[in-house]
Amino acid sequence: MNLTLAGWQRLWGELGAATANGGLMNQLVAAWGENHRRYHTLQHLRECLAHFEAASMLARRPAEVELAIWFHDAVYDPSRDDNEERSADWARASVRAAGCDAAIDDRVHALVMATRSHTAAVDDPDTRLLVDIDLAILGAAPARFDEYERQVRMEYAHVVDADWRTGRARVLRSFLDRPRIYATDAFRDALEARARENLARSLERLTGTSPP
Repeated sequence: MNLTLAGWQRLWGELGAATANGGLMNQLVAAWGENHRRYHTLQHLRECLAHFEAASMLARRPAEVELAIWFHDAVYDPSRDDNEERSADWARASVRAAGCDAAIDDRVHALVMATRSHTAAVDDPDTRLLVDIDLAILGAAPARFDEYERQVRMEYAHVVDADWRTGRARVLRSFLDRPRIYATDAFRDALEARARENLARSLERLTGTSPP
């Protein structure tokens, strides 16, 4: 998906802003393009926006979900544990600066924060959708999933291999242990089976054993 100023202006218009800050868009694009990133890049942003475009009818407040996608990994440093909080704070400040309705900044902040645990609130369709979009990579075609795995490993190149294998295996098992990975029926129907195949294959590579 192309990241265009026209699309950016349309988004802020839907949010009720008087004007769209093109400079903010440039700042976000620059942040997503930082040299230390390998997975959390413009490629990931574009993939998320493409999934949103296909599933926007599932959102209660689609413009807020779309904006949350723009911001959800806007701050990313693999050596820190507050990336989502800093990204959410940036989103909130930007919404306030644009003069949007006061309730929007809190909702967008909460949406971005939901990507920290990747656990969607049962009663909020927008949160469920956003989290499923962020996790869509798990159900990607095998070649893209394997590329994603290599990209994430490169982002954590500072972690020694033994620690990486232990930590990554824990993350993969946590997804496989869920009754369902995707909260929305649309994403579950489309991606759940392949996500479990991808995760199991990756876990076997890491540990040498297949998950039960």
